[in-house]
Amino acid sequence: MRVTLCLTLLFWGGLVFSQQNYYFPERHNWEEKPAKEYGFDDTKLNEAIRFAQDNEYSGSRDLRIAILKGFEREPFHEILGPTKKRGGPAGLLLKNGYIVGKWGDTNRVDMTFSVTKSFLSTMAGLAVDQGLIHSTRDLVKDYIWDGTFGGPHNSKISWEHLLQQNSDWSGELWGGKDWADRPPREGSLDDWKFRKLNEPGTVMEYNDVRVNVLAYSLTHVLRKPLPMVLKEEIMDKIDASTTWRWHGYENAWTEIDGIQMKSVTGGGHSGGGIFINAEDMARFGLLFLNQGVWKKDRLISEQWIAKATTPSEPNPNYGYMWWLNTKGNRHWEGLSENLYYAAGFGGNFIVVDKENDLVVVTRWLEPSKIGTLMKMIDEALK
Repeated sequence: MRVTLCLTLLFWGGLVFSQQNYYFPERHNWEEKPAKEYGFDDTKLNEAIRFAQDNEYSGSRDLRIAILKGFEREPFHEILGPTKKRGGPAGLLLKNGYIVGKWGDTNRVDMTFSVTKSFLSTMAGLAVDQGLIHSTRDLVKDYIWDGTFGGPHNSKISWEHLLQQNSDWSGELWGGKDWADRPPREGSLDDWKFRKLNEPGTVMEYNDVRVNVLAYSLTHVLRKPLPMVLKEEIMDKIDASTTWRWHGYENAWTEIDGIQMKSVTGGGHSGGGIFINAEDMARFGLLFLNQGVWKKDRLISEQWIAKATTPSEPNPNYGYMWWLNTKGNRHWEGLSENLYYAAGFGGNFIVVDKENDLVVVTRWLEPSKIGTLMKMIDEALK
């Protein structure tokens, strides 16, 4: 009896010890605390913030121009969805949920490009948590039978392949052709169009057409527009503002249950994606920092977050549309290998650092500078 009691106390003691008590802000009310209360060196942290402000993304603030310039190599590339002129560098640093660092206009709504992919991945997580998708290893053709996953190649694609961007799905959606999206440096149009397809699960290729196929497929599984699902299941529950939007292309409509629904994009490659402010991005990051729980409400399962942040075989730095700081080509040396992040064109990032109880949101930072910024923040905490 005494042994059982001791084991029980050890179990609950360990559980309490392992859980971090974070602060969760109410809507329009986010408490700020001096960084030095949490062990930060003020001088070093201020240097990190100045670094973020001084290293603005070099592309045009007119994002329509930046997009067309950034993807000018792609044949047939055009703007198909909304765009918006951006603001200047902005960001927040959260420690235990409190704001301990802030710069720029954190309430300005801007495009967030491929950060949208991490939100899209979470929609898949909700579908799995709700039992609408039994397993990410399931073949998508068993859920989406309209021909999108027909043929000898596409029929072998699983949800996991789409989430890890290693499906090599072949086809056209909303006017976008898979082979014309980020084509190789070598070869020409015919080489790209008639290339040999890779076996699903073997080669990662960052490709927005295939990401949009995932968004289309999840819309049919959830039977609701994805912005509605995100609002009801996540954003309202984390007290996000009412200013964020999730857009698709002008022609991206599908019919479900007799209702016309917009199929949104997983990025802003051709316009669209999530338009959001830095504080709402930080709330989303804080939800993941606390393993899917907001206050006392579980919104996302721990099992899903574990899957989403597990390295894929073709790319150890990529999980389910989250970038991972594991050993690989995108490893930030000297920082936690358990750190993971959402990343988007133009230097938009949500970084989740569980070991240090940190969330970092930075916007319009020159993308090559993010590793340096994170090291500067890490040094300020040591």
